[in-house]
Amino acid sequence: MSVENLMSRHLVTVELDDTLRTVREIFSHAKFHHLLVVEEGRLYGVLSDRDLLKALSPRIATASETEKDRATLNKKVHQIMTRKPIVVKPKDSVYDAIELINKHGVACLPVVDAENYPVGILTWRDILRVLGAKRVE
Repeated sequence: MSVENLMSRHLVTVELDDTLRTVREIFSHAKFHHLLVVEEGRLYGVLSDRDLLKALSPRIATASETEKDRATLNKKVHQIMTRKPIVVKPKDSVYDAIELINKHGVACLPVVDAENYPVGILTWRDILRVLGAKRVE
């Protein structure tokens, strides 16, 4: 089975100079955990909700919040993203993708075309969903 059979095609992206305020807003309304970072359509990185939580002050939206805490929302995506993410191509084997996820300890793999334009994203949840469905059959 190839990656294109499992990948999510609905992509939500941010750009290098978007603020963490923007990212926080996206994640607050989303049921996914990874954003692809693009510039002029090409993939430059990945940003997870965990990356965001690590970068923001834990005092944001609390009574003890200060201006310095709020300033963490002004950081830019390129300051905290994972650069040069491990990627796969649509025709790659799912088994090769699983090996990459295990080897590199990542939770998602951007799926890119020959010019490094993202066409999908594959997460360990996508893989488990298919494996779980096959087990039920």
